[in-house]
Amino acid sequence: MILEVKNIHKSFSDTEVLHGISFSVSSGKALGFLGRNGAGKTTTIRILMDLFSPDKGEILLDGKRFEPKNHQIGYLPEERGLYPKQKVSDQLIYLGELRGLKRKAAKENTLFWLTRLGVEEYKEKKLETLSKGNQQKVQIAATLLCNPDIIILDEPFSGLDPVNAQILKDIITELIKENKLVIFSSHQMNYVEEFCEEIVLINKGEIVLTGNLKDIKREYGENQWIISDENDTAENLAKIFSQRLGHMIEIVEIRGEDLIIKSINNQPKNDVLREMIELPINIEAFSNYEPTLSDIFVLKAGDQE
Repeated sequence: MILEVKNIHKSFSDTEVLHGISFSVSSGKALGFLGRNGAGKTTTIRILMDLFSPDKGEILLDGKRFEPKNHQIGYLPEERGLYPKQKVSDQLIYLGELRGLKRKAAKENTLFWLTRLGVEEYKEKKLETLSKGNQQKVQIAATLLCNPDIIILDEPFSGLDPVNAQILKDIITELIKENKLVIFSSHQMNYVEEFCEEIVLINKGEIVLTGNLKDIKREYGENQWIISDENDTAENLAKIFSQRLGHMIEIVEIRGEDLIIKSINNQPKNDVLREMIELPINIEAFSNYEPTLSDIFVLKAGDQE
């Protein structure tokens, strides 16, 4: 399956919050859908779920108009939406039946996912008696209850400790291998980097970056290097470089004991390194710099002022 969001506009009152956004995602891949709070992520997801109608644009699935009611969609919202005073198993079975499962299948699927997520022992407990992390796991069970082909996960790791986070990581990996179509939204960039081949970055209702994550990181790290000195601090190294190599490089960032530099006018790496060797420094490490997704996020969606 290929899900395409094409030129979506959306306004509330007289304020347009989505300004013609477009992106696509395919089965067997996870798309990282990123943006700051208020950037337009939730509005986009609600349009995908047919909770809002776009003012302009369309959503296609395999080239045809996407009708969410005709598909099983697993949506994990950032805010919990289950019933705190109801028993865990009762409400999961109820939700499964609402989404088209026979009661027997709803019971079987409920037991499977509660067991898979390690919360079977709480099936007869009221949701409000569970810890925050276990409530999140019940919410995940509700998301996957009907074996959806399209899965939208908004901050799925919220409240999970490292052990439970690993359980969820294993499940997401399995879903991708099962050829599910996964849209993954999170501010925890390490998880996005782990699962997502493609990313879409939305800022103030516009797509500001989209593409293959590896290619994007390679592009944003082009002609940048990270260097450290055995005997000197990154601050002193930056001063020496600014005085002696200012015609070739600029200082990008001091990061702990490392210095990130960038060539000016595409100076070749070998030329820069050759001049460094002539300086009164003792180079410990010199390598190509690959920015993290967090670096790129701040660059593209941070306050430019």
